[in-house]
Amino acid sequence: MSSQAITPNREAAILARLILSQDRSIEPEASFAFQPSDMKRMHELAERAQTAELTLAEHDELNSYLHVSNLVAIIQSKRGGS
Repeated sequence: MSSQAITPNREAAILARLILSQDRSIEPEASFAFQPSDMKRMHELAERAQTAELTLAEHDELNSYLHVSNLVAIIQSKRGGS
């Protein structure tokens, strides 16, 4: 068993927050919304990226948010098309 902790803003942790933020059980028509703290962090990272001030760790963190956002968008688009 790995002793590695999940970093707070990596894909698994971000997805867990999205899922746990649901007030109800996850139904097929459920939509996911980022928590305000995640929205704020994504905005901060995006602003820093525009000025090329991101550290390597921040770059990885921003990519994690982008991966999760893309995954959620794909899931929601697939549900809308069925």
